[in-house]
Amino acid sequence: MAAPRDGFEAVEAEGSAGCRGSSGMEVVLPSDPAVPAPLCPHGPTLLFVKVTQGKEETRRFYACSACRDRKDCNFFQWEDEKLSGARLAAREAHNRRCQPPLSRRQCVERYLKFIELPLTQRKFCQRCQQLLLPDDWGQHSEHQVLGDVSITQLRRPSQLLYPLENKKTNAQYLFADRSCQFLVDLLSTLGFRRVLCVGTPRLHELIRLTASGDKKSNIKSLLLDIDFRYSQFYMEDSFCHYNMFNHHFFDGKTALEVCRAFLQEDKGEGIIMVTDPPFGGLVEPLAITFRKLIAMWKEGQSQDDSHKELPIFWIFPYFFESRICQFFPS
Repeated sequence: MAAPRDGFEAVEAEGSAGCRGSSGMEVVLPSDPAVPAPLCPHGPTLLFVKVTQGKEETRRFYACSACRDRKDCNFFQWEDEKLSGARLAAREAHNRRCQPPLSRRQCVERYLKFIELPLTQRKFCQRCQQLLLPDDWGQHSEHQVLGDVSITQLRRPSQLLYPLENKKTNAQYLFADRSCQFLVDLLSTLGFRRVLCVGTPRLHELIRLTASGDKKSNIKSLLLDIDFRYSQFYMEDSFCHYNMFNHHFFDGKTALEVCRAFLQEDKGEGIIMVTDPPFGGLVEPLAITFRKLIAMWKEGQSQDDSHKELPIFWIFPYFFESRICQFFPS
């Protein structure tokens, strides 16, 4: 389960040109698609093969879809490896231990209690990155705690939370407010009424702030993000804990249906997806995920609209353009 990855974390899968002639790792399809991929704490793993000078090695392996550095997730399993019952049980126990301490429902219940507290009792533990209810104060008495957390601050959680800066797993940086405002203005000008924010928490915040402060603004947004800390700040219809590299909803069917309903609202009219994947991310699994989101959106289309495309803003390094266009020629 934690075997060495033969330098997996030290090589890039597609290189700056995204060519098969380079060396690195590539995502491949399983030999038997009917057999589900093994699970790590971040959901179904992906199947990889090492490529050297354009030639694939014979043995393929499963590794984490989201984390390409072993210190973040050390899952490793050869494709043809048979695990004992004891190892499988140990893996399942490890996966459970790595999940967030609170369920999505518990986070919502805590949030509703938190906003009812007087300002002087609204506290945020900067060490644990957690909103605190009065019953929690004793456990965090030795920690650095921010007091008097205002409703305005709650609406900007990305400014309360420390950024997760591993560029291979999380976005390399958060959008500046100026960039977000440009995008919000552009989306409004283009007539979009709903924005599916995949890995763009600051954009999600600004859309919601604009809607709450401007009665003329009718744009809504739903955030899909791998950072579970955002669960503390949003109701279930505003945030889904999500892995964009394997289309995994951590909270299962309930979250999946939230996303489906958002995509298919108004028969799928007036929606755009805006995504800002980590710059170290692989194009192919992202493209597969986005196609699944597109298929979910198309389910709500009438037969007459089956030719329509889901508008997408994909923010990514320019040298991946040709690779992206391979998957989305339109």
